[in-house]
Amino acid sequence: TVGMAYAVPALQLDLHTPKSALPVLWWRSVGHSHSAFSKECFIDELALLARQDPVAYRLALLSGAPREQGVLREAARMAGWGRKLPKGHGLGVAVHPSFGSYIGQVVEVSVKGKQLKVEHVWCAVDCGVVINPDQVAAQMQGGIVFALSAALFGEITFKDGAVEQKNFDGYPLVRMFQAPKVDVSIIASEEAPGGTGEPGSAPTAAALANAIHAASGKRLRALPLSRHGYVAV
Repeated sequence: TVGMAYAVPALQLDLHTPKSALPVLWWRSVGHSHSAFSKECFIDELALLARQDPVAYRLALLSGAPREQGVLREAARMAGWGRKLPKGHGLGVAVHPSFGSYIGQVVEVSVKGKQLKVEHVWCAVDCGVVINPDQVAAQMQGGIVFALSAALFGEITFKDGAVEQKNFDGYPLVRMFQAPKVDVSIIASEEAPGGTGEPGSAPTAAALANAIHAASGKRLRALPLSRHGYVAV
């Protein structure tokens, strides 16, 4: 589920499945959720070390992956990548294929101390032949809000063998005042239809974390972001 299309000359991928006494079941986008987060945040760090623009760096490594390149270019175009931003604002990018579809996303955040505002999300989707574009856009929007909820707050903890979160007061979801504007662009394609129910969720957390780094200079490698003291406003 890694979705690794980057042409990296030296590459090693490992899978570690820890044993747990707690039952662990599936999450929206399944393994693509944590795989995309690890991969796209790591690629961003490599771009920084190489002193290259994160979008240009990805495009160069995706020379053999035209559909990934297509959604990446479109998401960057939609967001006006490279434009001057207000102080405390940052753009983050991520691209990830899953379930036969290809998603590129750019997230804009503003950071003031530990207050975090997700301002805008731009999403480009290539899911092959599209039958109902309104449904595709709605699935992307819903998946993005779901992923933001997970990335910002989603955590289950245990005390004395019992789950501490009993309801949505302890396990919050993104509320209307916290939800960003979400723009979706569907790439015209004659490829076989892919999924749209889960792919929109996969790259969001990585794009969000990369945006926070762009805005604040702080690299976050653990989710949810509430662990780091951030409060979504």
